[in-house]
Amino acid sequence: MKAQVFRGVNQLSYEEVPIPEIGADEVLVQVRVVGLCQSDIKKICYPLYEPPRIFGHEMAGTIAAVGERVQDWQVGDRVVVLHHIPCMHCRYCLNDNFSMCEIYKTITTTAGFIPSGGGFAEYVKIPGHIVRHGGLIRIPDHVNFAQASFVEPTNCCLKAVKKAQVTPGQTVLVTGAGPIGLMLIMLVRYFGARAIATDLLPSRINKALQVGAEAAFDARSPELVKNIHACTEGFGVDTTLLAVPSDKAFFQALDCTRKGGKILFFAEFPDEVEIPLNPNILYRREIDLMGSYSSSYRVQALAADLVFNQRIDIDTLISDRYPLRELPKAVEQARNPTPDTYKILIEP
Repeated sequence: MKAQVFRGVNQLSYEEVPIPEIGADEVLVQVRVVGLCQSDIKKICYPLYEPPRIFGHEMAGTIAAVGERVQDWQVGDRVVVLHHIPCMHCRYCLNDNFSMCEIYKTITTTAGFIPSGGGFAEYVKIPGHIVRHGGLIRIPDHVNFAQASFVEPTNCCLKAVKKAQVTPGQTVLVTGAGPIGLMLIMLVRYFGARAIATDLLPSRINKALQVGAEAAFDARSPELVKNIHACTEGFGVDTTLLAVPSDKAFFQALDCTRKGGKILFFAEFPDEVEIPLNPNILYRREIDLMGSYSSSYRVQALAADLVFNQRIDIDTLISDRYPLRELPKAVEQARNPTPDTYKILIEP
């Protein structure tokens, strides 16, 4: 089969590799669509992982083979593949910190080499633990593979919105109106709250308004804080969701979030970034700082429902599709987006 093998920083090699052999409790899936995620781009462009690996994790496809002990699944079934499933019984899982679970971190889908997701290949192997514990979701007939590939990123965004306890009537600032920021806006609206967005690109500011933001501003505007306070009767937003790894965006969040409000870090910052902060700002204003990383098993069913029943407009987020052999070109476009670049899908 063909695969894009990570051979080092900024080195993707379009290669012929063996189709993974499956065990008795495993499943082989033919990948039909895999989303290009910002985390994939970081893994490819920075020295974070030892090669060789095959990345890619926002997967939808068709079951091509099943092990002899696999129940409830058969060849030809159309499925969403979730690349991580927690153990459900460790201390982290019992506290709903599923993404901190060691099983969640170490058992993953693979197309060969060091298991690393494996979606950037024609076929991917699903370990027995993931098969047995809800890591395959059947795709309804009316849903296409491109739409289905959004279940995993929707889960991640939904986890963040749930963790921030967004409720009807609140006002939420979303910094960054790329594909993730736009999805956060949709989810904020779904839960009955008002969304305000910021971005640097005029096209993304307009896109934020199109998907439901009540207001959207240029993040570089000297009037930004004034404008956001004007939208909230001088009160400030209840919650800020940081969808860009920017220290400037964080300090804007401090200025725009009301006393007693929340700031949630959704984007991953470069490790070398340090943000100086006077702790009395948090103490006196009772600002809650929190982070949300990866997905949550708790919201898996709701994420699938939101996508499959079109409760959020997934199709409007898709801007580009590339064949697998052009993955490097897709990565380059994601790193240097055009005004119309949003979600990029890869179709092996």
